[in-house]
Amino acid sequence: MDTKLIQYAQIYDVPTVCKICGGVLVYRGLGEYRCEKCRGKDYDNYGKTRNYIEKNPGASAVDIEKNTGVSKVAIREMLKESRFEIVEGAKSFLRCEGCGREIRSGRYCQACENDIHLTIERQQREKLRENMQGFALEKSGEKGQRRFVRDK
Repeated sequence: MDTKLIQYAQIYDVPTVCKICGGVLVYRGLGEYRCEKCRGKDYDNYGKTRNYIEKNPGASAVDIEKNTGVSKVAIREMLKESRFEIVEGAKSFLRCEGCGREIRSGRYCQACENDIHLTIERQQREKLRENMQGFALEKSGEKGQRRFVRDK
């Protein structure tokens, strides 16, 4: 099985079987799942966290963990995925994985993210330039040579 899928299932604790009737749960969006048989609801870690934050804006990770059962590790991972954002003025924060600057969500600050994207663009342009052939680009051994010979 794909390691990213396994990691996703561990972080989000995705429910698959209805606790009420044992039916199959179907994803409905925003971390909510519904049973095909009894229409019962269940939530993954994202849904539990989201619902708690909607009712308790500005709650800390400790409060969320205590009241929902979602681990701080899972909450931190959701913050890194930019699913949530740390409120302005909070004492806790994340650090940019590039420069160490304080950030409220994601993995990188805006400056590091821009640098990453510019680097990727530059690499892609270089790859394209290497793979291009034609009249405008000089390749060694092609200067002044005919490319096509007409049959008479």
